[in-house]
Amino acid sequence: MSVLDSLAPTAIPAEDEALRAEVRAFLAEAVAGLPPHVRARSWGGYSTELSRALGQRGWIGITLPREYGGGGRTAFARYVLVEEFLACGAPVGSHWIADRQSGPLILKYGTEAQKRFYLPRICRGEAFFCIGMSEPGAGSDLASVRTRAVPKQGGGFVLNGQKIWTTNAHHCQYMIALVRTSGEATGRHQGLSQVIVDLSLPGVTVRPITDLSGDRHFCEVFFDDVQLPADALIGREGQGWEQVTAELAFERSGPERLFSSIVLFDEWLAWVRTPQGRSEAALRLAGRILTELAPLRAMSVAVQDRLVRGQSPIVEAALVKELGTTLEQFIPAAIADDIFSRNTVDAPAELLRTLRYVTEVAPSYSLRGGTRDILRGMIARGLGLR
Repeated sequence: MSVLDSLAPTAIPAEDEALRAEVRAFLAEAVAGLPPHVRARSWGGYSTELSRALGQRGWIGITLPREYGGGGRTAFARYVLVEEFLACGAPVGSHWIADRQSGPLILKYGTEAQKRFYLPRICRGEAFFCIGMSEPGAGSDLASVRTRAVPKQGGGFVLNGQKIWTTNAHHCQYMIALVRTSGEATGRHQGLSQVIVDLSLPGVTVRPITDLSGDRHFCEVFFDDVQLPADALIGREGQGWEQVTAELAFERSGPERLFSSIVLFDEWLAWVRTPQGRSEAALRLAGRILTELAPLRAMSVAVQDRLVRGQSPIVEAALVKELGTTLEQFIPAAIADDIFSRNTVDAPAELLRTLRYVTEVAPSYSLRGGTRDILRGMIARGLGLR
């Protein structure tokens, strides 16, 4: 099957689509007091209260088995939830990583004890995880990580090193870190493992990094002789590369690779529908954005279908992420061109404030989850072009 054949249109099952109305009604009330420039942060936003409210409704860990506190539903149910979270700009960053990939990773590779301990807490919105993959000096070469967990006699590990771009680490209780448990960085994929790090342990230092927009969700994390128990290891020692490549298919293909600018787009579209904001050029731009967004969403749903069937659509996920983030970055640039090319700028102040935030943060869209050049190389190889 070719890459293009594997992206044939797929419909979300009716029983999962039925979730949408209830979730939309709840979120309309939950975010009613949040202005658009705050909602534009969405999965980068943070609200423990909202996460716990969603957990009480069974909307976190909805794909995890019921015996571990989950909903026992398919990934399509979570897809509907995520679309609604992003569309209204719900601040869901606190539980985002745990729900999207940490929980499924522990379910697939973890011990029974790990599943019993972590998964119910994730589902209740009580245990928040961050990703410990990127490191200073490694660029996009994930396999060259130097953070090392040295096995100790009698069990456990001693962890030393540094991670960076670790979203919301200062708010999370746990990190799943890709580390080297044997060999050297030149050994590439050999000797890599993943460990669960309790961020309250002695020797862990978390420092938030202020970005261009003034947000402080990125962090650098330092490990100085951190003592990890034996049960910190996920799966087998040396299995880390297999685990992170499986995770990245989930990370790269979801609605978050399409809708990061959607709150801004909706605010602008609401203005364009008024007599003050209406213009033929704006209507053409709206049509262009929507006609690009619709097939990208269809591709994302098709990738989700392959994931549901237990496949690993790595190239397809990379394609969705690359095209999706290109559109996400186009939206603020095109909206700015529309607004500031008019004779008078009478756009609402909140629209301009939202545009400013999204413009400042948009360069990160093509960095997080894999840089553009890396993804294009993967796509070219998958299509037989290199």
